[in-house]
Amino acid sequence: MKVLIFGATGMVGQGVLRECLRAPDVEAVQTIGRTRSGQLDPRLTEVIQPDLFDYSALENQLTGFDACFFCLGISSAGMTEADYSHLTHDLTLTAARTLARLNPRMTFIYVSGAGTDSTERGRSMWARVKGRTENALRQLPFAAVYLFRPGAIEPLHGIRSKTRAYRLFYTFAKPILPILRALLPNYVLSTEDIGLAMLEAVRHGAPQAVLETAGIRALSRTAAPPALDLRAG
Repeated sequence: MKVLIFGATGMVGQGVLRECLRAPDVEAVQTIGRTRSGQLDPRLTEVIQPDLFDYSALENQLTGFDACFFCLGISSAGMTEADYSHLTHDLTLTAARTLARLNPRMTFIYVSGAGTDSTERGRSMWARVKGRTENALRQLPFAAVYLFRPGAIEPLHGIRSKTRAYRLFYTFAKPILPILRALLPNYVLSTEDIGLAMLEAVRHGAPQAVLETAGIRALSRTAAPPALDLRAG
């Protein structure tokens, strides 16, 4: 399969990229973002796009993909609803509408978050915006749309968040996250779990369009283990 990744330098995106490059059935991976991931692999192409609201000059590089893993996201802390909506809903839909037109047989997977509000009427601003984004994505003419709603995430394999506050949190939480994931497997995922589940959803579909933590974990457990790749680390 040929995979397109948005947000490959974020914590979730790093994990997804790693699993894509380890999967023997992924023949090509292309990332879209403002910075490079730093990964080296003959199957990887990285496209630097400063303006994530305009893909008109890139359309010839956005065709022929089987899947898009959209892992871009920002914190809503300190933001107005209008600003957060612009950088979450509008940014996502700009890319998704372009891709749906160019790749109608594509599977599109969007990383949302636990607590997302599908009614769009709840008290939590970020949850309303995420819910509106999810609902809009489900209306686009993709072959399939899956909405991943992870809660707590354990970064593995040296992966780190780009956000300073999150890095501090994971520094202090690192000793207990593996324990929590073992004791509460339906509440804590790893970056590896998310990447494996995304690939499995493209290969064989998923039981439902909206996947909470338990559903993501279950899907990741059905994925065949990748062949040994000494480059993966």
